[in-house]
Amino acid sequence: MLGLLLFLAVLSLAMGLLHGYLWLRVVRATTSRRGRARRSLTLLVIVLGALPVLALLLRGNLPLEAAAPLDWVAYSWLGIAFYAFLALLVLEPVRWFLGRRRRRDADEDVLDPRRRVFLARSLAVTAGAVALGTTGTGAVLANSAPVVRRVPVTLARLDPALDGLRIVTFSDAHLSATNRGRRFERLVEIVNAQRPDVVAIVGDLVDGDVRELREDVAPLADLVSEQGVFFVTGNHEYFVDTRAWLRHPPTLGVDVLRNERVPIRRGTASFDLAGIDDRTADASGLPGHGADLDAALDGRDDATPVVLLAHQPVMVEQAAAAGVDLQLSGHTHGGQLWPFDYAIRLDQPAVQGWSRHGGTQLYVTPGAGYWGPPMRIGARPEITVVELRAARA
Repeated sequence: MLGLLLFLAVLSLAMGLLHGYLWLRVVRATTSRRGRARRSLTLLVIVLGALPVLALLLRGNLPLEAAAPLDWVAYSWLGIAFYAFLALLVLEPVRWFLGRRRRRDADEDVLDPRRRVFLARSLAVTAGAVALGTTGTGAVLANSAPVVRRVPVTLARLDPALDGLRIVTFSDAHLSATNRGRRFERLVEIVNAQRPDVVAIVGDLVDGDVRELREDVAPLADLVSEQGVFFVTGNHEYFVDTRAWLRHPPTLGVDVLRNERVPIRRGTASFDLAGIDDRTADASGLPGHGADLDAALDGRDDATPVVLLAHQPVMVEQAAAAGVDLQLSGHTHGGQLWPFDYAIRLDQPAVQGWSRHGGTQLYVTPGAGYWGPPMRIGARPEITVVELRAARA
């Protein structure tokens, strides 16, 4: 509860600063005098700024059908407002330069009010067009079919009999009021089309309770895999009724790996597939929950390769120390909305794609869904096919 209150306080402050700036540039600067237009626009900015906070406050307290219209409007506006803010920031030097030049040309200390308003309106319209174009494109990309990326990964200790084994992985589906139905069915169909040997779901599958999303998550039962379907928790699994969700996937044929491992075999050859709780699980207050890599790897044969499923890429530090060969993660959404990928680098060692950390390889899939604004800018949804390769002599 304390964490939620802190998040709400930070979000409210951010909304206030963001919409305060938008008010200065889009309302105050574009209206020549105090009057009905300014009052109406001011009220609109206040209402729009409050919507994302309201949507978060009411999360879980409204049926999904009732929450969906609020979430669509609130989070779509949040994306538009953010890119309008960025566009206006970029245009600040233009505003300053044109205003300075006109004052100089007019040999006046103050720019003519009509010209000032015209300039402000022109820049506001430009910023609005940029924001709508950017977020519109992002909405199309977020709701389009995930791209399929094939990633060959060579493991030094992999038995040649396992060469070519396919682990199809995705993360961050974030089934919710605005992200449900046919989109998830399509994702499952694309996964099956890759003919997976193993399916690995690396967290943040849902943003709602089982009773609300039971039908939406049902396509998991249609996943077809030679060696099984496996799931590990993400941080969002701890925002809902965690125990109920962890009981539900096994009824759909999905094995939940909680600080444990299973052998993946082809004939007499094998590797270990391990999975750990999300790193936020320990703070959830649920007894027995918390990332425990030592427990997952306890008693294993060091000569056998191990592939680790861990929602957050930052766990690769522990994985490298433990001798893990490959870690598969999600969490970052590839940034989802540029330029947030730069902020993510402050907390995570990688935002998306392949990287090496000591003796451990890491692949971060950018996720198949979205959270918050229903858009993706600079990071398309993805399903990743990891093709294991044995080292050549």
